[in-house]
Amino acid sequence: MDNIKKRINSLGTPRLIIISFFLVLCVAAVQLGLPLNNLLSDALVRMGMNGVLVLAMVPGILCGIGLNFGIPIGIVCGLLGGLISIELNLTGFTALFVAMIVSIPFALLAGWLYGLLLNRVKGSEMTVSTYAGFSIISLMCIVWLVAPFKSLELKWPIGDGLRTTITLGSRYSKILDQFGEFTVFGITIPTGLLVFFAFCCVLMAIFLRTKTGIAMATAGDNPRFAKSSGINVDNARLLGTMISTMCGAVGIIVYAQSFGFYQLYQAPMMMGFAAVASILIGGASSKRATIFHVLLGTFLFQGLLTLSLPVANKIVTEGNLSEVMRIIVQNGIILYALTKMGGGAD
Repeated sequence: MDNIKKRINSLGTPRLIIISFFLVLCVAAVQLGLPLNNLLSDALVRMGMNGVLVLAMVPGILCGIGLNFGIPIGIVCGLLGGLISIELNLTGFTALFVAMIVSIPFALLAGWLYGLLLNRVKGSEMTVSTYAGFSIISLMCIVWLVAPFKSLELKWPIGDGLRTTITLGSRYSKILDQFGEFTVFGITIPTGLLVFFAFCCVLMAIFLRTKTGIAMATAGDNPRFAKSSGINVDNARLLGTMISTMCGAVGIIVYAQSFGFYQLYQAPMMMGFAAVASILIGGASSKRATIFHVLLGTFLFQGLLTLSLPVANKIVTEGNLSEVMRIIVQNGIILYALTKMGGGAD
């Protein structure tokens, strides 16, 4: 009984409020005649497709750069890897994993440069990372217009530049979602997607338990102690930034295969805010984050988005409020999460 109370207390009041709201939405969905099993299936898919992007926040937080609003830097590296796999005319799992493998060197290089920048602005990392994320998206808008890709799937049929939206239907759309999927009580489990997310979480957990991972977390938690212990704090911050950027690159490829499209130009600009909100809702703070925070926060954030919109549209039937409600709910959750930067503490 005491262990249960400790576990509940460790969640903190904000998490309990959000979990309660999620359960109320589940009950409301049933009462309104909505297909709860389908909504929960969608929530699981959204959890898997966004999970790696949320996981990218963990090394950034632990190494001391805080919430990595500059995750679009990793995202554009992933998009570049995905476009190269299409240019090579690859399909299936080969195309998916080649896209990831190709994106990783780009992400490590970009993460290294990004980390050097953050090491020069200690104390203002989150402000600078937001600016850097927005700037890279604007810069890549020019790159997408002049990139020398030849595939007709990528280029506009008339003129120069790449398409805004690139379909993955014949390549690897939903390939992870449908791999080994099965149904339990009417809820479809996207096995391949969740297994890949779990695999990434396990790799991250193993790394954080290594000597290098512990040193990185120590440098982020107490730089003076780390320096006195012989740890190079700047190198530790660089490592965390590079890993975070790499996770962002892999994460957007996982996201795109579930979504069915790559979206270029301005589309990735705000994706960092949803990832930040997810991990904060899970109980993380700007200085502390765990894999549990990633799992809980991603499910709650995506679950709330999945259930709240159809419930709201069922209650208010005048017109189609889906897009308006999506914006209100998503930004409302983000705003609430940012006001709870202390994590589990109230």
